[in-house]
Amino acid sequence: MNTALSQNTFLVKEHVGMFKAANNYDIFNPDSQELTLNCREDDLGFFTKLFRFTDYKRMTPFNITIKTPQGDKVVTIKRGVSIFLSTVEVYDEKDEMIGKFKQKLFSIGGKFDVLDPNDNYLCSLKGKWTSWDFKFIKDDFEFAHVSKKWAGLGKELFTSADNYVLKINDSVPQDNKIRLLILAAVMCIDMVLKE
Repeated sequence: MNTALSQNTFLVKEHVGMFKAANNYDIFNPDSQELTLNCREDDLGFFTKLFRFTDYKRMTPFNITIKTPQGDKVVTIKRGVSIFLSTVEVYDEKDEMIGKFKQKLFSIGGKFDVLDPNDNYLCSLKGKWTSWDFKFIKDDFEFAHVSKKWAGLGKELFTSADNYVLKINDSVPQDNKIRLLILAAVMCIDMVLKE
């Protein structure tokens, strides 16, 4: 697993754009302000781009790749067309499936389960309906927490760009693949739950 995932706090900055169809983010170490990862959705088809500007945006497929600034692949997140509930697949740097996200029906604030490749339950991502605040939890243990970091009122009003802070619990081992799944989940919260 890439050493960039050994840190516990990540600042995720969405690329600013008035009319953008792709999901593109830069991921920083908030302590050093160093760019540690890039998240890009490069190969959007014509019809996917078109539907991203409609009310059907939440149904469009996506294929997002997270890489190091040097271009080494870390994780890939894929979803096909989603008519009702989303199932998202997550692949490691060797293109081996490491897990899935399955959206839950009738959840207030948004929820999906994080599963291993064999559909075994690992944890849930649960949000609050009153704010952009999410937790990765299983039983009473919190694996990670994601919150929205406001970049200023003017920027939020005139663009669709958002900034997020991901804080992974210090007790989650640095070589545990759940770190990849948590980072991958943050990249698709907007597409699955919020838009």
